Amino acid sequence: MSLKYLGLDRIEGSLVALDHVSGVSNEEMVELTLEDGSVRTGRVTMIEGERAVIQVFQGTDGLSLTNTKTRLLGHPMELGLSKEILGRTFNGIGEPIDGMGPVYASKFADVNGRPLNPVSREYPRNYIQTGISAIDGLNTLIRGQKLPIFSGSGLPHDQLAVQIVRQAKLTGEDAGNFCIVFGTMGVKNDVADMFRRSFEETGVMEKVAMYVNLSDDPIIERILTPRCALTAAEYLAYECGMNVLVILTDMTAYCEAVREFSSSNGEIPSRKGYPGYLYSDLASLYERAGIVKGGKGSVTQLPILTMPNDDITHPVPDLTGYITEGQIVLDRDLFMNGIMPPIGVLSSLSRLMKDGIGEGYTRKDHQDVANQLFACYAKVQDARSLASVIGEDELSEMDQQYMKFGRRFEQIFIGQGFHTNRSMQETLNLGWALLSTLPEAALDRLDPQLIKENYHPEHAEETIKLVLQGEQK
Repeated sequence: MSLKYLGLDRIEGSLVALDHVSGVSNEEMVELTLEDGSVRTGRVTMIEGERAVIQVFQGTDGLSLTNTKTRLLGHPMELGLSKEILGRTFNGIGEPIDGMGPVYASKFADVNGRPLNPVSREYPRNYIQTGISAIDGLNTLIRGQKLPIFSGSGLPHDQLAVQIVRQAKLTGEDAGNFCIVFGTMGVKNDVADMFRRSFEETGVMEKVAMYVNLSDDPIIERILTPRCALTAAEYLAYECGMNVLVILTDMTAYCEAVREFSSSNGEIPSRKGYPGYLYSDLASLYERAGIVKGGKGSVTQLPILTMPNDDITHPVPDLTGYITEGQIVLDRDLFMNGIMPPIGVLSSLSRLMKDGIGEGYTRKDHQDVANQLFACYAKVQDARSLASVIGEDELSEMDQQYMKFGRRFEQIFIGQGFHTNRSMQETLNLGWALLSTLPEAALDRLDPQLIKENYHPEHAEETIKLVLQGEQK
């Protein structure tokens, strides 16, 4: 049942207050009719006794304290859903902005979602191939996982997001049952146009549902954008049986909107001005990833956030790291050296990787190759630290070989560029080729039988040369 009220008691910024209200619910949708007959929408954000505080989406300019008519709609914000949302572009609250008309919804769903019963969750298995060696080979993305990308100001996380959307796919029987929900928050117009144009030019737009919140849009819309994107993803996964990859960028812009909204409500700030409930707020988004037992679909999250001043202890990456299952970290030193994408493999981690790779998933030698590459690259860092003190010419022969391996590993394995798409087999074969440039005695993390089958120093240079030419033996 909807209730109507005449007049407002207070207008402050984008918030209005309504007194003597009964039967109102938190996050209930509201319609405000102005004197000229125009209608604006809002949402109840706080209830204090009989007072309801409402956030107006379109702002409060022109509202009258005496003649504004307020109607409480009796339900939270709902998103119209159907499979037609694929290939479409929407604003942050789910309204079409691509000029293709409205979506004829087969269902309306609460954007806040419903928590999954932990007992009904299925453990994530299988992997999503991104075509990026530093992710597929060393930090594999598993279906149903939440794996954030930690970036910094000026680093190419937008290009990396486009590359993942363009290249991500499933292998095996589910290869055709895959789609992407892409949500942007607080981006500039040119960045949003770049995303849309890139998806259309590469022919992947038909499998993408895009939700765009621009930097000049209201902050309440920014707070709702990831919820709309995740509601769409849950519908496609659990109602349509699809495997959905959700990419959200930039979560730092979302958290800053939460901070601004909290400040306007007069709430007591916590660390760096963020509200004390930021952890639970982020968890309400990240925990919407997963697989339901008995269902065919899955929701995998790849949120992207920028760390202010590259500070990984900042509240946004810090709290995100507590909730999610690892992180992909972009490295500024690699970026300055022209390594693209600049993924710092030693500081990155996928905690669920071990359960979705190996025999029956990728290849039986995958985990061993990844462990050996990590170990060798860690020794490269030790050799570089020593070289910075005594000079590279004074290093031992073994350390000099590690230095050479490190340069090739960064330039070829990590630095594949934003337009190279490698299969899992190509990534693992390249890993073996790079390991084969080291003495066999250095491969102390590999089973002797695996070394016997795959260690081919005589073919290593040829394989690497073919990769540099854009081929793969």
